[in-house]
Amino acid sequence: VPVDKNFVLDTNYVGFVKGLYGSTNEEQISNHLQPLQAMYFNENGSLISFHVNCYAGGFPNLKWNRNQIMEVFPPSQQAPVDSLIRFNNISPYFISNSSNDILMNNQKKYTVVVFWNRFMGRQSKRFISEIQKNCSLANKNEVELIYVNNDYLFLDK
Repeated sequence: VPVDKNFVLDTNYVGFVKGLYGSTNEEQISNHLQPLQAMYFNENGSLISFHVNCYAGGFPNLKWNRNQIMEVFPPSQQAPVDSLIRFNNISPYFISNSSNDILMNNQKKYTVVVFWNRFMGRQSKRFISEIQKNCSLANKNEVELIYVNNDYLFLDK
């Protein structure tokens, strides 16, 4: 994970997600609070492709490329996409350890946000590798790849 593209997820993100959906859409709440996620946003900040650990399946390793969904960019759908999460809504919850700029790069066609953690060990490593490989299918000048560590969300659970 490149240091200049690495952030930590603010624990207030949980309240934000639960506040967006209320109690009527538990599946969407659950999806956006999973440990491993990749969110592909277009240049307008709209979510266009969503990948979550609970939809990957597989044992002992999660199968991120099931049905070859990662062989095209942006990847084919894995988890249901919702219209409530936008890049500009979630980026304020990304805490920087340096002077990296978390604002959406308007010169990039896509912004890919990867929620990862250390507690899932090799699953996180395999996930990051799969997303990086998928992003390499696009023109490198078209994709902004941002990594957000979410270990702190799961400390109290």
